[in-house]
Amino acid sequence: MHKMENNKIKLYGFNNLTKSLSFNIYDICYTRSEEDRKKYIEYIDEQYNSERLTNILKKVTEIIGASVLNVAKQDYDPQGASVTLLISEEEVPLYVLDPSCNRGILTPIRENIVGHLDKSHVTVHTYPESHPQNDISTFRVDIDVSTCGTISPLKALNYLIGSFDSDVITIDYRVRGFTRDVDGGKHFIDHDINSIQNFIAKETIDRYNLIDMNIYQSNIFHTKMKVKDMNLDNYLFEIKEEDLSENEKQDIIEKLDREMTEIFYGINVPRV
Repeated sequence: MHKMENNKIKLYGFNNLTKSLSFNIYDICYTRSEEDRKKYIEYIDEQYNSERLTNILKKVTEIIGASVLNVAKQDYDPQGASVTLLISEEEVPLYVLDPSCNRGILTPIRENIVGHLDKSHVTVHTYPESHPQNDISTFRVDIDVSTCGTISPLKALNYLIGSFDSDVITIDYRVRGFTRDVDGGKHFIDHDINSIQNFIAKETIDRYNLIDMNIYQSNIFHTKMKVKDMNLDNYLFEIKEEDLSENEKQDIIEKLDREMTEIFYGINVPRV
């Protein structure tokens, strides 16, 4: 196999591997009244509107070393937002760029925005929700970063985790397709990995319980994360811990932990 001086595989043509990183990030909150639930959703909608989400995805694009070709974003009624970026591994000259692409420059007359990359894309969708019977509100963010070529979505892993209040995180990473070296041999992955945890900062790993489910022969990697320590004040909305009795505190902690456990394991925990 022919190699370059920096030990990279010498390819025949373009690197055709597709690397996809997908997140589900959950923020959990105690909201004991209908009014609290309404205010929580309004707060989430304000904090994570399409403009802020667009800025997060633009930063992701910068971190992985890509260029924005097009941005599309939309806020929804009654709640939620979506943003899509089309990105390229290298900056695309203006004379090549499709006229429909805005290069991330948004004008006030555009009511919705979508972003694309020539070889890749980045998307985010938000889902605030609650149920009146358990006093818990949950905010979910779905993020997908898909790239082709040498750029890797794993470079943005820690930035994305730190961009949200993350109580439970599920992460999927997959490398698909193949690329050829100059001798015609197929390469189904172009970097070393045995766990997504290899790319997560130690201080983050120390804050979470983590489990892996990987299919190595198919280059499929899955990691779940659940926050270890629960500071009750961080989960209360419109009330303070000091105003609660010990029984109330314990009840709230049990409800919060049940919600996180159900999401983490993907099962419903029986109510006692």
